[in-house]
Amino acid sequence: MRSKIVAGNWKMNKNGTETEALLAELSAKLPDTTAEVMVAPTFVNLVGAVRSLESSTIEVIAQNMHYAENGAFTGEISADMLLNVGVDTVLIGHSERRAYFGETDDILAKKVVAALAKNMRIIFCFGEELEDRKSDNHFNVVASQLKNALFSLEASAWKNIVLAYEPVWAIGTGETASPEQAQEMHAFIRKTITEAFDATIANNVSILYGGSVKPNNAVEIFSKPDVDGGLIGGAALVADDFVAIIKAI
Repeated sequence: MRSKIVAGNWKMNKNGTETEALLAELSAKLPDTTAEVMVAPTFVNLVGAVRSLESSTIEVIAQNMHYAENGAFTGEISADMLLNVGVDTVLIGHSERRAYFGETDDILAKKVVAALAKNMRIIFCFGEELEDRKSDNHFNVVASQLKNALFSLEASAWKNIVLAYEPVWAIGTGETASPEQAQEMHAFIRKTITEAFDATIANNVSILYGGSVKPNNAVEIFSKPDVDGGLIGGAALVADDFVAIIKAI
């Protein structure tokens, strides 16, 4: 059975003091849920976050990692470094990493392999730009992103993979794909995985929607049969909003 997941990507927000305060508020207000709840603070606050949530069911995850185990990669973080501080789930391929830091499908494929080699869990992000959607090329773009980064993997690797579909035009813009658009793409993703692997893998992988999920639209989005939760941006930085989204699932 697929996991229901609500993951908060904090991006480059919250200093150490603010991180502790938000985690304390989230812990106090966390509703009773069968969904997995995750938060991704900045690298410098991962250690403190893990310690703050020792007695909580909220999981701390990382926003990114490098594909090398070590070396001359100034400013980068390895899988072993994450594991050493108690973090074993990582976001890979977020649209902002692709757009602002030049992360290509080839780079992301190497990161996926590196994370899996350390038995880490991956939340793999992908999605189309606005021009792709307008030109009716969005299905081709998504299929290509999946194929280039994930379809050379062994079938057994999929137990460690969660997918996060994020239409780039709906991230931080206030725009949101309609629940019907989200469902249509999530169903297409399962069909594409079925064709590349099999229906068992496709039906067991959790697929999250990421793109301006808020308390006022979460229930409708999460009600769609192929949407297994959300990768939440801005709303994850406000405890009451994030809690409302958790309740929605």
